[in-house]
Amino acid sequence: MNGNNSPVARYGAIAQALHWITAILVLIAFIYGPGGSEQRVYSAAKDADRQLHETLGLCVLVLTTVRLAWRLIEGRPDPPAVARWLGRVATFVRWLLYVLLFAVPLTAISGAWLEGHPLTLLGGVEIAGPITAQHDTGARIATLHPWLGDTILWVAGFHALAGIIHHFILKDSVLVTMLPGWMLRSPTTTRPK
Repeated sequence: MNGNNSPVARYGAIAQALHWITAILVLIAFIYGPGGSEQRVYSAAKDADRQLHETLGLCVLVLTTVRLAWRLIEGRPDPPAVARWLGRVATFVRWLLYVLLFAVPLTAISGAWLEGHPLTLLGGVEIAGPITAQHDTGARIATLHPWLGDTILWVAGFHALAGIIHHFILKDSVLVTMLPGWMLRSPTTTRPK
């Protein structure tokens, strides 16, 4: 339902853009995550990857906040009629993804700040931590980050697979509601001369 309580057939362009941009940024951040020990992550050799990773992570955090706010403004299509357990699984996975989209960057940011490292974005822009360094606590929090990063990829993969199953096996509109319009247009045929 949207603001005037009328049903919507598909997610709007803004919701779709936020969804797909977030998914792409999460994947790129995962690929460019420096990973490893604190010494490796903050080594000069990994500086460019870390800056890209931290920039993407901050973007994911901001986009996720915007996505949740946008959900309050713009409605969602009604879910298809499926077994109750399947609907509950879908709801659980969707909210688990939101939790992970917040938890992954927040564990990295808080871990870095507590370890005494600023958040360093592309171009060398540094955001110093507003909290007092507590290295051991930061190190414990930072160890959660790669585990949560792996988890979000597995859950997102399951989410994508479910969309494909809905489309090709259940033959409902779940996947189509989130695909951009240009992907749904049929190719034009050329007229013979």
